[in-house]
Amino acid sequence: MNPIYSHPSFSGLVGVARGDITPPLGIYARNWGAALHDTAEKIHRPFTATALTLQSAPDEMPLVLIALDLGWWRTREDEWVLRGALLEELGLDPACVMMNLSHTHAGPSLCRADIDKTGGEFIAPYLDSVRDTVIKITREALASARAATLEWRMGTCDLAAQRDLPDPQKPRFVCGFNPEGDADKTLLIGRVSDENGIVATVANYACHPTVLAWQCRELSPEFPAAMREVVETETGAPCLFLQGASGELAPREQYTGDVAVTDRHGRELGFAVLSLLAGMNAPNSALCYDGVQESGAPLAVWKNVALENLAPQTAPESRPEFGRTFLGAQLIQVELELKEMPSAQQLEAELDACRDRVLGERLRRKMHIRHAVGDGQTTRVPLWIWRAGDTVFVGHNNEAYSHLQRELRAAFPDLAIIVMNLVNGATGYLPPAELYDEDLYAVWQTPFARGGMERLIQAAHREIEKLGR
Repeated sequence: MNPIYSHPSFSGLVGVARGDITPPLGIYARNWGAALHDTAEKIHRPFTATALTLQSAPDEMPLVLIALDLGWWRTREDEWVLRGALLEELGLDPACVMMNLSHTHAGPSLCRADIDKTGGEFIAPYLDSVRDTVIKITREALASARAATLEWRMGTCDLAAQRDLPDPQKPRFVCGFNPEGDADKTLLIGRVSDENGIVATVANYACHPTVLAWQCRELSPEFPAAMREVVETETGAPCLFLQGASGELAPREQYTGDVAVTDRHGRELGFAVLSLLAGMNAPNSALCYDGVQESGAPLAVWKNVALENLAPQTAPESRPEFGRTFLGAQLIQVELELKEMPSAQQLEAELDACRDRVLGERLRRKMHIRHAVGDGQTTRVPLWIWRAGDTVFVGHNNEAYSHLQRELRAAFPDLAIIVMNLVNGATGYLPPAELYDEDLYAVWQTPFARGGMERLIQAAHREIEKLGR
């Protein structure tokens, strides 16, 4: 029996700051092929950018994590304009910065090449303003960093459901609620505390924000915004939403124009976060087994003890070199095979000749993907692995199925494994190998050949091992 129960944690200097990145009305925002409009008529809720910084010492290179209420990048160049400026302005190591997009489908276009669309003239100025806000809040987070502890607890939330549904009329899968499908409902929440109380919270959850669809005429950060409202009203501290490995996961009820539905989903997630927070140990403490009290039954007594008061041999740091203050970051490139697909030049020609609005949207996305991966037979996919005490952050720029987070968490049960899709870019889906024989959106959308996700899992496993179990 383990004589102590403590939360996976990191202790060091932690900073947090937030900025507003609400897009302007009139900006091009057609994210659905079925949409009949190009711009929104109103703003549902403000869009935000929130920075969290981690350091072991003031003179140490920080780990910078930024959560953005945005959809997905269409091109590598547009993403790099933002991240490259942040790296240059603050002198940051590329391995030490992860920007995670919430993946709202009711946000603006992030593609400067859409300048020829209705409202496209607003895109470049908007992206410049997002860049400036991200730089500003990162500076503020580093300037406000204080001694604090980041602790994690794992639970569940019933919001996410399997969204690969066998079509009852055709031999294919469609994107929508599958009541018989298996879904990873894992919710991992973080609590940042200093001597005065909660400084920030983090919610890592895998679920597509696809509630507001082609009918919606409002710009919206979707359910993460309502989740934050619930949590922040209770804690008085910023809450970061980190989109997990949600390739096959979405709410049961979606594809609507009713913002009340996405708000209801956000409250469901928010109350699940608060439930987990309420059940956590006091900050920087552990439950310690204190023996048996004989009564009507033999009672096992556990007491809450400050970690600083634990004897060295019972402290939860099994390896001093990877203790609660350890920080490490790795950025590696994983070589993935590509499927056979038309060249970028061929796709451009097809798009020029296309007059169908829905088909044209599909071709445009496929063309952007082909430009991103190149015309070769393989491409290199970046993978970020951070170790912060008992915490591991895993970030990549694709849309992996939940198998990625499930397998890594099973392999390292003593660590808090935070997995994030859509980090520092966006390319394509990563479904498991066995689905490549199916007529499935994620399979025909992805540029990656069978086995890509499995290779990414293997690479992540190796890097986590290098940074210590």
